[in-house]
Amino acid sequence: MKQLNQYKRNKRAQDEMVGFALILIMVAVIFIVIISVWIRKPQEKTVNYEANSFIQSLLQYTTSCEEDYGNLTVQDLLAKCKEGNPCYYNDQMNQQSDPCKILNNTIREIVKASWQTGVNSSIKGYSFNINISEDGTNEEQFINIKEGVVTNNYRGGEQDLPPERGSWEYAVILFNVYS
Repeated sequence: MKQLNQYKRNKRAQDEMVGFALILIMVAVIFIVIISVWIRKPQEKTVNYEANSFIQSLLQYTTSCEEDYGNLTVQDLLAKCKEGNPCYYNDQMNQQSDPCKILNNTIREIVKASWQTGVNSSIKGYSFNINISEDGTNEEQFINIKEGVVTNNYRGGEQDLPPERGSWEYAVILFNVYS
C-alpha cells in the first residue's frame, strides 16, 4: 500500500512537470509569433519633399541627346527611348545614338552623384524605378537602379507622368532613399 501511494505521488509530480513543460512551450511559441510579427512589420514610407524635388529636377535635366530644336530633357528622352527612335549625339548630326543607353547612363550618373551611399553616410542606399504601362493596368519596369542597403527606414517620392507622344498610357517614377 505504501508503494502504491508513493507511485501515485510520483505520477502526480510527473503530470505536473509535463503540464509545466507544456505551458513553457506554449509561452515560447507565442513569444516567437510576436517577435516574427514585429520583425516583419511593413515598411513605413515617408514622403519627402527632397526626393520629390530631386525627381522634378531630374526630369528637367538636359541630356546630350539632340533633336532639331535642341537638347532633350530626361522626360523627353524617356519618350524617345520608349518609341525606339535614335537621337543625335554631341552636335554630330550624322552620328546617331541609342536614347535608352543615354537615358540609363544619365539617370545613373545623376542619382549616384546626388545620393552618395556608404557605411559612414546617413544614406545607406536608394532605389530609382520608372514603371510604364501601355494599357493602364499591366506595369512594366522600364528602368531600375539600386545601390546600397535596403532598410526599413526610408523616405521617398513619386511622380506620375502624362502620356507622351503615344509612347505610353501611364508612367510613374518611384524614388526611395534608405537611411
